[in-house]
Amino acid sequence: MNGTDAWGFAKNAANADDHRPSHTTDAMATGQRQVPRTTDQPHHPTRTTDVNEPARHAADEPQRTARAALTRILEPGDETAGRWLREMGPEALWHALSGDTAPPKGASTTKVDGLRLRAARATDPGADLAAVAALGGRFICPGDEEWPRQLDDLGDARPIGLWVRGPANLRLWALRSVAIVGARACTDYGAHLAATLSAGLADRGWTVVSGAAYGVDGAAHRGALAADGATIAVLASGVDYAYPRGHTELIGRIAEQGLVAAELPPGDHPTRSRFVQRNRVIAALTRGTVVVEAEVRSGSLVTARRALALGRFTMGMPGPVTSGLSAGVHQLLRAEAMVVTNADEVVELVGSIGDLAPERRGPTLARDLLDPIATRVLEALPARGAADTAHLARESGTPRDLAQGKLLELQSLGFVQKCGERWELARRAETTDASRRGGT
Repeated sequence: MNGTDAWGFAKNAANADDHRPSHTTDAMATGQRQVPRTTDQPHHPTRTTDVNEPARHAADEPQRTARAALTRILEPGDETAGRWLREMGPEALWHALSGDTAPPKGASTTKVDGLRLRAARATDPGADLAAVAALGGRFICPGDEEWPRQLDDLGDARPIGLWVRGPANLRLWALRSVAIVGARACTDYGAHLAATLSAGLADRGWTVVSGAAYGVDGAAHRGALAADGATIAVLASGVDYAYPRGHTELIGRIAEQGLVAAELPPGDHPTRSRFVQRNRVIAALTRGTVVVEAEVRSGSLVTARRALALGRFTMGMPGPVTSGLSAGVHQLLRAEAMVVTNADEVVELVGSIGDLAPERRGPTLARDLLDPIATRVLEALPARGAADTAHLARESGTPRDLAQGKLLELQSLGFVQKCGERWELARRAETTDASRRGGT
C-alpha cells in the first residue's frame, strides 16, 4: 500500500486537496520533504486572512453561536448527538435541547432530560466566544477555511467545533502532521526517543501533535519547541484550563509558538472519558501516529488503533523486551504497526513519494574490498603458524602462480607477511589493557 492510499483522508473528491499535501495549493503543503526557511516564508505558517472573512462570519454567526453552546451541552464523541446535529443542524438542535422545541426524533427521554439539564448552563455561548477571543483564540467550525477536513472522517463522532489558541493556521499545520504518543510514566529512554524524534520531524517541516500529558507527550512537545518547530497540543479540557497543572508553563509556550486545541469550551475540566475521546481527534488530525513506550492497557494504543481504523499510518518504536512499558508497543508491532526508529523512517511512511530514509549499512572493512580469489587465498592461511605457497594454492584451489601474485597483493595491503619461504597472517599491534577496557 503506497503513502497516498494509506493516508486515507480523501473520502470524496471535494476534500482531496486537504488530504494530499503534494497536490494542495497551500504554500505550506507542497509535499516537499522540508519546509524552506526563507525571509519571505516563515517556518511557522500564520493564519491566513481574507477581506471577506468578517462578512462570512457574520452570515453564519447564529450557527457558530449554536455550535459553541452545544460544546457545553454534548460530550465529545457522542455519535447519537452527532447524528442529531447532522440531521437537524446546530441551531435546531440547540433549541431542541434547550426545551424551546420538540426533542430530536427517536431520542430517549432519559438522554434528553440529562442534556436539558446541561443546556441550562449553556444560555450564554457568547461569553465563551468572548473568553477565548480574550486569550487571542477562536472557535473553528466545520466549513471554516481553517477547519481540518480530515476530521470529517470521524463521521458522526466529528467534533462539533474546536476551540483554538495560537497564531498558526490549524488546517495548514495539520496537513503535514504526525502524532507522537506514549506512556505518562515513561522511562528516560522513552523521553529521549520522543524528544529526538520530534526534533527530527520539526527539522523536516512536520508538525508534532500530542496531548500535553506527562511523559512521552511532554517530551514530544519539548523536542519540537527546542527545534523551533511546529507543535499542536490537543487537550481534554478547555484551552484555558492547563492540565496537568505541572505543564502550565509548557502549554503556555505551545500557545505562543504553536497551537492548543480542544473540543470543550473555556473552563471545562478533563475526565477519563474525555481523555479517550481526545485521542480520536489526535488520530484523525494527523497523517500517522507513533507510539513510544506503552503498557498493554495504555490509552496510547487506543489512539494508534483509531488511527489504523481511519486509514492512517500506525507506527511504534521498540524498546527492551524486558520492559513492561514497551509491552504494549511490541504487541502493536506484531500485527498492526510498522517499526520506526527515527524521523527519516517516519517521513518515509507518511511523506510524499521519494521521501526515502537513507539505507543503513555497517562500516566497510578493507577485507570487504578484496576480490574473490584474494579472499580465498587469505582464508587458506592458518590462524596460527605459516604455510608455503604450494600449500596455500592447493587449499584455496588456485594455480600456484596466481596464488603467489595474490599473496604479494595481500602483503602490500597489510594482510599477510612473509617469513622466509612461508606466509603467515600479519601481526596486529597489541592492544593495551586500557584500550581493552574502553579507556583512553
